[in-house]
Amino acid sequence: MTQCHTVKTRVAQALKRPSSGMMTGMLPIRASSSAMQLSGLQMNNKMFITQNVLEKQVAIMKDENIPKQLKASDEYVYRHMGNSKGITEKTILEFLGVASVEELMDQVVPKGIRLTPETRFKHNGLELEGIDSEVLMLERMRQLADNNVINKSFIGQGYYGTNTPSVIRRNVLENPRWYTPYTPYQAEIAQGRLEALLNFQTAIMEITGMEVSNASLLDEATAAAEAVQMSYNHHNGKRMKYFVSDSLFPQTIEVIKTKCHAIGIDLEIGPTDTFNFENAKDYSGMIVQTPDNFGTVHDYESLGKSVKESGMIFTIVSDILGNCILKTPAAMGADIAVGSAQRMGIPLGYGGPHPGYFASTEKLKRKLPGRIIGISKDVHGNQAFRMALQTREQHIRRDKATSNICTA
Repeated sequence: MTQCHTVKTRVAQALKRPSSGMMTGMLPIRASSSAMQLSGLQMNNKMFITQNVLEKQVAIMKDENIPKQLKASDEYVYRHMGNSKGITEKTILEFLGVASVEELMDQVVPKGIRLTPETRFKHNGLELEGIDSEVLMLERMRQLADNNVINKSFIGQGYYGTNTPSVIRRNVLENPRWYTPYTPYQAEIAQGRLEALLNFQTAIMEITGMEVSNASLLDEATAAAEAVQMSYNHHNGKRMKYFVSDSLFPQTIEVIKTKCHAIGIDLEIGPTDTFNFENAKDYSGMIVQTPDNFGTVHDYESLGKSVKESGMIFTIVSDILGNCILKTPAAMGADIAVGSAQRMGIPLGYGGPHPGYFASTEKLKRKLPGRIIGISKDVHGNQAFRMALQTREQHIRRDKATSNICTA
């Protein structure tokens, strides 16, 4: 007990604030939601707090009376290669033959983009707020966030309130095993991300009833536009028309318009019951939605049969959660199923981005856009995840790739 008390006393002594020339600083109470002014901490004590924290860290590291077990295991301050006054002036600047850092910047940075002390915090004639540390920046962000007014959203159109259970957030979304932050193109160091993408594909296939799914696209509208291009490619550009139901979400229709304009597809938008199947041989495909922009749930099974008999590619935009209780796209004869994965527990986030899903039948898998994750074995015979059917992709086929779209 005496030894423990002695250690605590030594730590407390080492943490005492230097008395010379120092102000007394206290962390601020959170500002009220109506207050946009900087707190006293940010106005007067920014440099003091930052300097004081660093001095405490250095004091603890240098104090031989504090047991090593109580010191930081990673001595970041000693390793940090910042603008240390001694190193900068005596070594770097002398070697480069300049008198100061400012002179060095004047020599290497073009004058047109050089930020000087007089201009670095000004933009369009306004003074910008400077923040000196991460702690202060986070506090300022909290103050700004307090001014947000949280309203109920009735917009719909593919954006719905969700609830992500904390157990899912903590054990999946915040688990480094699942989100190894590296590109799937280097599978040896991205197994966690690849496994997460494979799980996503499996869930989409299970819920939609389709045979193949990719590892997601940018959003629902992008997925729908890719389905249009995929239908066009399936007919090798011989069918130049495409029919779009007018009950799709408006943002989806707008993205499809842009895609068709770039490719040269003649787009027709209207009610599905007015489509003339006598001219179906001129159309590469048709896209419909359920539930649609007006909230109407449709059974497209009979329409799907007519579309497929005409040789067109039938695409259904469907609500991924709705598929759990409604007839699936596969049951309605869809060749392609697309939609948004926002319903799977992703917050609204002021409109996105939210990943889009894209699934199809087996016969279309080699024209599928985006990445497809599969399972293989490594040299030791262990299960390994890797990208499949890569000959479709732009890093191999270049300009002949089925799509240059990215995973969400």
